Amino acid sequence: MALTAGTRLGPYEILASIGAGGMGEVYRAHDSRLDRDVAIKVSKAQFTERFTREARAIAALNHTNICHLYDVGPDYLVMEYVEGQDLGTVLLRGPMDFDDALPIIQQLIDGIEAAHEKNIIHRDLKPANIKITPEGVVKILDFGLAKALEPPPSNDSSPENSPTFTIGATQAGAILGTAAYMAPEQAKGKTADRRSDIWSFGVILYEMLTGKRLFQGESNVEVLGSVLNKEPDFSAVPFRVHRLLRWCLEKDRRQRLASISDARRLLSESDTTESAAQPAPPSRFRRLPWIAATAVLGLGLIAVGALYWRGAGPVQLPLVRLDVDLGADVSLPAPSTFSTIAISPDGTRLAYASGMPARLFTRRLDQPKAAELPGTQGASTAFFSPDGQWIGFLAGNNVNKISVEGGAVVPLAAIPGTFSGVSWAEDGSILFGEGLGKGLGRIPSGGGPPETVEGLGNGEITLAYPQLLPGGKAILFAADTALDEDKLTIEVLTLADRRRKIVARGGASPRYVATSSGAGHLIYVNKATLFAIPFDLEKLETHGTAVPVLDDVAYLSLVGTGQFDFSRAPSGHGTLVYRRSSGASATMATLQWVDPTGKKEPLLAKPGDYRSLSLSPDGKRVALTITEGGSSDVWVYDPQRDAITRLTLGGGANVLPIWSPDGQYIVFGRLTGGIFQARADGAGQPQTLTENKLTQAPFGFTPDGKRLAYIEVAPNAQVQLWTIPLQEQGGQLKAGKPEQFLKSSFTDSGPSFSPDGRWLAYQSNESGKFEVYVRAFPAPSSGQGGKWQISNNGGAAPRWSRTGHELVYQAGDQIMAARYSVKGDTFVPDKPRVWIAKLGGTQWDLAPDGKRVVVLTPVDSPQASKPDHEVVFLENFFDELRRRVPADK
Repeated sequence: MALTAGTRLGPYEILASIGAGGMGEVYRAHDSRLDRDVAIKVSKAQFTERFTREARAIAALNHTNICHLYDVGPDYLVMEYVEGQDLGTVLLRGPMDFDDALPIIQQLIDGIEAAHEKNIIHRDLKPANIKITPEGVVKILDFGLAKALEPPPSNDSSPENSPTFTIGATQAGAILGTAAYMAPEQAKGKTADRRSDIWSFGVILYEMLTGKRLFQGESNVEVLGSVLNKEPDFSAVPFRVHRLLRWCLEKDRRQRLASISDARRLLSESDTTESAAQPAPPSRFRRLPWIAATAVLGLGLIAVGALYWRGAGPVQLPLVRLDVDLGADVSLPAPSTFSTIAISPDGTRLAYASGMPARLFTRRLDQPKAAELPGTQGASTAFFSPDGQWIGFLAGNNVNKISVEGGAVVPLAAIPGTFSGVSWAEDGSILFGEGLGKGLGRIPSGGGPPETVEGLGNGEITLAYPQLLPGGKAILFAADTALDEDKLTIEVLTLADRRRKIVARGGASPRYVATSSGAGHLIYVNKATLFAIPFDLEKLETHGTAVPVLDDVAYLSLVGTGQFDFSRAPSGHGTLVYRRSSGASATMATLQWVDPTGKKEPLLAKPGDYRSLSLSPDGKRVALTITEGGSSDVWVYDPQRDAITRLTLGGGANVLPIWSPDGQYIVFGRLTGGIFQARADGAGQPQTLTENKLTQAPFGFTPDGKRLAYIEVAPNAQVQLWTIPLQEQGGQLKAGKPEQFLKSSFTDSGPSFSPDGRWLAYQSNESGKFEVYVRAFPAPSSGQGGKWQISNNGGAAPRWSRTGHELVYQAGDQIMAARYSVKGDTFVPDKPRVWIAKLGGTQWDLAPDGKRVVVLTPVDSPQASKPDHEVVFLENFFDELRRRVPADK
């Protein structure tokens, strides 16, 4: 039913109808509270919880070229009211001159880029969704709504005006978007991503400059057929945008522009291309056929020698792919903050860690089997010296090296934290990322205490993946401000003047490779995609456009580390070795109840990328984190209603949510620093509890809720125990002055208060491995209070039973329980016993009645259960880069 002038929707008074859209009627209204006119879109049905959740994310967008979403009602959206005409109406007058179109194109790029940086994709870009104000300001409408909204089909079959439509019941496998502008992957029913918006941008650009739709037909079916099968003809558009359009309109999105910011660069380069005498015919890089082989690598290398051709320039060889099974007895470790495989500089040897506990292995590629390097237990990475005679590795906090032929392990240095990328420089020094909260470090040639090469800048939380560039004058590295690979910057540090310069954005694990004499490429990963872009070593800058060259590289989510390595061999043609991405998150899990008999009962059967969990005091709700699109957010799941409520909205990595004793609040840490609080019912926005640039994570409240125990990661990466007093004021928690509970030289974590608040249990590695201890709380002023070790064969994550004098903790895949008594000021623990023989997960919490635990149980999938013992070799990879991404100056 249409609304008439004077009707009120909440605080908004309807002024007039201004049209209709796919979701319903659109009205101009007045917001009396803020004295402004708004646009209200009224839905034909009540919004779902999923739609409201998506709309909250969209509301976070705040950019000049994006129509702002102000408010969400039960069946209506309140948006910025934009005067002016939509681009579709403007184009009815005919094609635009390039100089007139340029400001619109630039503003479109700015708006799309701002949304993509927030991990929000439009999915339905078209001229009708682009308004131009009388002042010439571009406003993109309905950003992100196509993902959330699935309107009924329209009777209007006109392809250029068809509303967003769907086929099928789910987003994956459904067609979303307007037929004339949707990307081929959307037309096939696949999930859209940023590159889908880039395709739509290219179609709109073509239409602006020609006045004609690129893909036409008398029905949506015909238009979709044109999208999937027709090769675009760019002869009608100015030559200056041919290159931009070619990259935007690649049907295979793996070959398409990876970032809309690259469109800005191509646009800025258009003036130079305009001066060309004759336009070259459009060309499209095609992926050369890759030879797949599962065989002994040595036989594959013999075959390569016959596969080459000679042209006017140097010898170039075709790309050869070899899928190599290292053996069923090999179990490569999960992706970490460094590559877990390495190839020697001469391309003749592979090194990797395998097994539990991990040990280092090396394999000559002309031999059928690998050899274990003795003395390397606990090795977590491998990297070759420049001469290929030594293999460096990290074991615990110690950096060592060992000859490729075996022999004694040579200690090089002890480091206070963990690696986040490592490389062995030509001058013999070893560069490494010092870990979270730290910069770049260097171990001198021959070993010795490491020194910091570069510290953190403003807002940075870590520097990683350093490489000393050829010539030794600059270091290539990545800087992180949000634990999100889309927000990483790739930079160079010139050692002479200590100046930094950004050379690329949105990539991890950067590597420079000298692919030809005087020219090279910058290689990096974003999620599972490997990109290459020409890099000028003399000017220390990139040029041209980053091109996706692989899309199945294993990587570590949030941090983004890629699992790959290079060799220039054979003879400068280059070899890339990498581990394949499984295509599924290794952390996909469900929630289950597990009791001491081993009985399991589903709690949250839907799989998700859940990272941590905490039961409410009454045991009826679960707080947990879910990782999506580079951010880890806090949610609350209510099993009785099978409903899940989001408490945080993007903003990086939120960790370890825990409940206040009254169940009113959830506090959580953030890897970018500080502790935050949120109302457990989802009311209001999360608020800061402690302001600190260091990583902090909460673990437990005292029973009265007046003190919180947490950990803090110091600048030297040491983890220590702290507590802080709390009081409730004005509907939120207020923190007092923090106090360090225990000062030690060890890693102390997992603090948990006893039900009477007299004791604090925690885990510490003071004995060389983690064990569970108990101390009195508060600690005696003399500092001589007692300490009691609870576990006797390793232990972590202590929890107190609220129904009896019992302390439980995890030891491997078991839950142990130890009864205790108290005699005066003395804590008396009994011998631990096995309580749950098989936990089946690493994240868990104890039910309030003490009778069972809830566990994050990894999804039992072929990808998750199959040991990883396969790698891929791409022979002549540098030749392929020279063909697909020319780097000549």
